[in-house]
Amino acid sequence: MQITTGIITISDRAARGEYEDLGGPALKQASAIHGWQVAAETLVPDEKREIQRAIREHIARGCQLILTTGGTGVAWRDVTPEAVREIAVRELPGFGEVMRLESLKLTRHAILSRCLAAVVDRTLVVCLPGKPSGAVECLSFVAGAIPHCVEVLQEVPTSC
Repeated sequence: MQITTGIITISDRAARGEYEDLGGPALKQASAIHGWQVAAETLVPDEKREIQRAIREHIARGCQLILTTGGTGVAWRDVTPEAVREIAVRELPGFGEVMRLESLKLTRHAILSRCLAAVVDRTLVVCLPGKPSGAVECLSFVAGAIPHCVEVLQEVPTSC
């Protein structure tokens, strides 16, 4: 199944042009490796309404999977999980659990991560760290479950 994917970078500093967005391009490259077609890319500041607007716009463009990078830490401006939960129909806690568990093997700071996955409308939204290497690593830990999840959400007949 071809998965139409959107990528949203969430960063105040990148949105202001203070530094180059590296997370979005890293996720675009990782998506290509998985065979997912990136149809939309957006850069927004750490603002709930902007994050939610970007998600809705990507869904309107037909994205079945949205990958976000940034805003999943413990800093005051890190609001990605809250923004997503406010518009989600359900959270998929296993994604966050696996990302943290596997990341703990690489860094003790993984315990501070608030990465998650949720369903918004019929789209899977996976919230990944802002650090490009962390985003790609965390995506790799859960990538195997994504195609089946997208199929179920799109009501594609499956074997289960």
